[in-house]
Amino acid sequence: MVSDKTVLIEVSKLCFGYNESPVLQDVELRVEAGEIIGLLGPNGSGKSTLIKIISGVLNGYRGSVFVAGREVHEIPRRQLARQLAVVPQESVFSFSFSALEIVLMGRHPHIAGLAFESASDIEIAMEALRRCGALEIASRPIQKLSSGERQRVVFARALAQQPQILLLDEPASFLDIRHQVELYDIVRELASELQCGVLTALHDFNLAAEYCDQVYLLSEGHIEVGGPTTEVLSYANLTRVFDTEVYVDTNALTGKLLITPLSGRVRAQLGKGDVQKNPPVNG
Repeated sequence: MVSDKTVLIEVSKLCFGYNESPVLQDVELRVEAGEIIGLLGPNGSGKSTLIKIISGVLNGYRGSVFVAGREVHEIPRRQLARQLAVVPQESVFSFSFSALEIVLMGRHPHIAGLAFESASDIEIAMEALRRCGALEIASRPIQKLSSGERQRVVFARALAQQPQILLLDEPASFLDIRHQVELYDIVRELASELQCGVLTALHDFNLAAEYCDQVYLLSEGHIEVGGPTTEVLSYANLTRVFDTEVYVDTNALTGKLLITPLSGRVRAQLGKGDVQKNPPVNG
């Protein structure tokens, strides 16, 4: 079935390496308007590298990477920043900017020349802080904030860009469970209401099951499998890609998949036959 939605990211036959050491091999991926696409894989599988290439940070790849219909390296940086925002896993700040000043940096692609931020820009930044639950820390120096607070500020900066595309590189790593859910609730709103396209790298299977429309499992630089979340996050796929035992069931409350990693003790018992292994719901 051919979708009639706008394709915001299309990656085809993408290959990339560092010093002739391959990192990504023949990657095929697409993100449509209104979709949240999850990118999962073991550490070192190439998730962050892929996001850096799509965001225009890395060049020298083979294949094609189209953002909103244009090859990414042909898009002027200022124009690309109006279309696409990135939330990295961790950000380093060399100067003691306030949280509000950090978020206002997200408005720079929309401000002509050397002009200062307008009242409208400040209003947009404050609203982004509010949506991220960070309004009360707007005046605090970024270095005085916890890792979780800083990450909420960085996400607010991305919102202030008012992008068509969001690239998230494990954005919830430093957040407690409440703020993880709040962040992805905002992501879901942006995708559903504003038809943003979202590509998010993450490690949490259950967050992916709850929020992602489709997922891709990346293994040693290539896409092992991709498609609808309920089909891809199967016992067989997850144990193969992550080389560990998991239990896949259905959450009785939400109806979404519920994925539980099994400890070494339980895996040992399974090997001895001391524990009955329930058949996974989608294995």
